[in-house]
Amino acid sequence: MCGITGLFDTRGLRPVERAVLQRMNDSQLHRGPDEGSLHIEPGLGFGHRRLSIIDVATGQQPLFNEDQSVVVVFNGEIYNYQELIPELQAAGHVFHTKSDTECIVHGWEEWGERCVDRFRGMFAFVLWDRNRQTLFMARDRMGVKPLYYALLDDGTLLFGSELKSLLAYQGPRGSALKRDIDPLALEEYFSLGYVAEPRTIFSQARKLPPGHSLAICRGEPVGRSREYWDVNFTLNSPIGLDDACQELRHRLQESVRLRMIAEVPLGAFLSGGVDSSAVVATMAGLSAEPVNTCSIAFDDPQFNESEFAAMVANRYRTNHRVETVKSDDFDLIDTLARLYDEPYADSSAIPTYRVCQLARKHVTVALSGDGGDETFGGYRRYRMHLMEERMRSALPPVIRQPLFGLLGRIYPKADWAPRMFRAKTTFEGMARNSVEAYFHTVSLLRGPMRAQLFSPALQQQLAGYDALQVFQQHAARAGTDDPLALIQYLDIKTYLVGDINTKVDRASMA
Repeated sequence: MCGITGLFDTRGLRPVERAVLQRMNDSQLHRGPDEGSLHIEPGLGFGHRRLSIIDVATGQQPLFNEDQSVVVVFNGEIYNYQELIPELQAAGHVFHTKSDTECIVHGWEEWGERCVDRFRGMFAFVLWDRNRQTLFMARDRMGVKPLYYALLDDGTLLFGSELKSLLAYQGPRGSALKRDIDPLALEEYFSLGYVAEPRTIFSQARKLPPGHSLAICRGEPVGRSREYWDVNFTLNSPIGLDDACQELRHRLQESVRLRMIAEVPLGAFLSGGVDSSAVVATMAGLSAEPVNTCSIAFDDPQFNESEFAAMVANRYRTNHRVETVKSDDFDLIDTLARLYDEPYADSSAIPTYRVCQLARKHVTVALSGDGGDETFGGYRRYRMHLMEERMRSALPPVIRQPLFGLLGRIYPKADWAPRMFRAKTTFEGMARNSVEAYFHTVSLLRGPMRAQLFSPALQQQLAGYDALQVFQQHAARAGTDDPLALIQYLDIKTYLVGDINTKVDRASMA
């Protein structure tokens, strides 16, 4: 895991000042404390901060191919690199390291833009092909690793693992990333608690979406990114329960085994839930040594679930460590603001940061169970949504919408009550379609409250934009009529990437 940054002159060969690139690279020192390196050539500069995990001795970056015509900076891991190396060697490529990074440059030479189809892992990388005069960037399928970029007015393209590296750029003649706030990003933040992909809080900067790549040829306009992968919930060949369980067990073991390939101490985050417990159990079965596990406890009994983590740790005889988070632990607020670079409103960022601090004292790499609820439908809100969806399907929209819309308007609010007993909320949900209802379920602030917060000038800038449109756009591409699969797809495209993955990346790389 590392930090990458750089700049690229899309129009010509303007020289890159080393001090400018160094400042961008140093802004991400926390992401790679082991070493930092730069590569500069006319019109191009790459920076890399390294946290050594695989091929510690010779895996330095930026890394080149045999004739120095292709160079890459890379954050993450390619888990199947040991399978790809023999295949690429058989095709005539010469490897000078044993690192997963070198698979990227040779994979690019062999397969071009389709190389990302062959990579299994969590990754964000940018490479430069001097012969093709092409800059190519890509991000992993689930958006585990971040990648930001911005095209400035003078044709300079900036990129980095975090926004702060783009903000650190101060080029010639005042060239810099504009600090203009994107009003649509504000609407998304106050709706969801984060800024959804591909937007950032700044109008000029963007996130490369998960499962996307972007190729830029020098001298040509910068086009749109290409989606190379999307999650598919379609059952092409349904199987029985026993076969499904066996297949799941096999895939979980294979996935965990690949993620345990490292030359540094390894561990896991353990919450006591099904997801992280399954990961720890699998690790214990694959490891000859006790697994290192870390958990968070809370001084408030209402939120403390550390006993369940302790039960799992005891069952698998792990080296278990616990950090207690106090209810008044606000010392981190300023630190978190510096880490996230843009508005972010998930309070679990505090315990996540604390457990990462604890883990860093004992291990370099930690596995987690994030994404399990989205993949297997584990959230409680899914059950309530499906109950309402069955009721919605029982009445045609021409009857359901006006009837329940009226009931929702006249019924008193009961925000103090559990969700299932809030009749007003249920009536309002029944008047909406499935996507609208789920969006309102996960929204932090409803439309009327946001309207009260926003000034007339901001509302004019929004021009009717609603964060609901993010969900509607994804729903149109979901390719499924199954109500559960649809909301899982929406969470994978929004909440998992914008909230969960962002939180874990910033906390673990701090």
